[in-house]
Amino acid sequence: MKKRLTLSLLLMLSFSYLFSPSAFAHTNNSEGFSIIDVKEKTLAYELKLDLTELGHAINKEMDPEELFDTTLVQQYINDQITIYADSVRVVGNIQESTVEMIKDTQFAVITMTYKLDRKPEKLVVDYNMFMDDSDPSHANFATVKMDGKQEEKILTYEARQIEIGQVSTFQSINQFVFLGLTHIFTGYDHILFVICLLFGVNNIRQIVSLVTAFTIAHSITLVLATLQIVQLPSQLVESLIALSIVYVALVTIFNREPKHQPWVAFGFGLIHGFGFAGILAEMRLDGNHLVTSLLSFNIGIEFGQLIIVSLVFPLILLIKKLKKMEWIIPGTSIGILAFGLVWFVQRAF
Repeated sequence: MKKRLTLSLLLMLSFSYLFSPSAFAHTNNSEGFSIIDVKEKTLAYELKLDLTELGHAINKEMDPEELFDTTLVQQYINDQITIYADSVRVVGNIQESTVEMIKDTQFAVITMTYKLDRKPEKLVVDYNMFMDDSDPSHANFATVKMDGKQEEKILTYEARQIEIGQVSTFQSINQFVFLGLTHIFTGYDHILFVICLLFGVNNIRQIVSLVTAFTIAHSITLVLATLQIVQLPSQLVESLIALSIVYVALVTIFNREPKHQPWVAFGFGLIHGFGFAGILAEMRLDGNHLVTSLLSFNIGIEFGQLIIVSLVFPLILLIKKLKKMEWIIPGTSIGILAFGLVWFVQRAF
C-alpha cells in the first residue's frame, strides 16, 4: 500500500511538472500546511505542499528522471526542514505519501516519521521549503502539538522558525554530559592519541601535566569554535587530528624511552578541541543553557578521558615492568601509526 501511494505521488508529480502550464513558470505564491504531533518516542509530520511547486524545486537540484526516486524527495525535505529535539537534530523518513485536491490545486501529502530517544522538552523547527530556490513567496500554515501545548504559526521567508517548550537545566546537564561521554568513547582518533601520550608516561605527575595541558587546550578551542569566534574547515581539523596521532606514534616508535612534553599535548589539544566542537555545530544549542551545555559537554569528555587513563595506564606500567612484553608498546604504536596515516589520507584527500 505504501509503495503504491508513493509511486502514485511521484508519477503525478512528474506528470504535473511535464504537462501542466505552470511547468514553465513558478506560481510564486504557493501555500503549504504542516501538522506536527510529538509523541513519546516519535514525531509525526504531515506535510502538504503544492505538487507543481515541489516538482519545480526538486527539478532544480536533480535530473528529471530522478523524480521517480522516493529517497530524493525525502532527502530534499530533510535538507529544507530541520527539526531539533532538545537541541539534537532528528531526521525523518517518508511513512506515507499521496495526492489530494485543495482549492482546485493538487497537493502532495507526505507523512514523515522521526524517531526520538525520548519525548523532548523543547522542539525547534526550521522551515526553508521553496523559499530560497523556487518560490520566495511561499507560506506554510503550521501547527505543532507537544506535551499538551499547541503552537500555530504562518511560516514565511521572513519568519521561518517555530519553537515550543523549554529545556530544563537538569535535562541540559544530563544530555550534554552523556553526549560528551559518548563522543569520547566513539572518537577512536582521540582515544588513540591519548593512549600514545600515555606510552611516554612513567608516573602520576606526568599524567597530570599532560592531561591538564590537553584539557585546557581543547577546552579553549571547543568554546571558541562553538561560539563561532574562531572556526576552521572541518577537513583541515580532521586531517590535523590524524597527523597528531602520526606524530606521537612516531615519537614512541623511535624513542626507547619516549617522554611527551606538556606543550605537545597542549598544541595538539587545540586542534582536538575543534574536533570536539564539530558535533555541537550540528546542534541547536539552547541559548538559555549555552554555558551549562558547553560545561556539561566538556565534563563528559574529561570524565571519559579519566576512565580511559584509569584503565590503560596501569596496563602500560605492567607491560614496562615485564621485559618479555616490551615489544607490545612499539608494536602497538606501529598499529596506531597505520591508523593515523590511513585517516590522514582519507580526510585530506
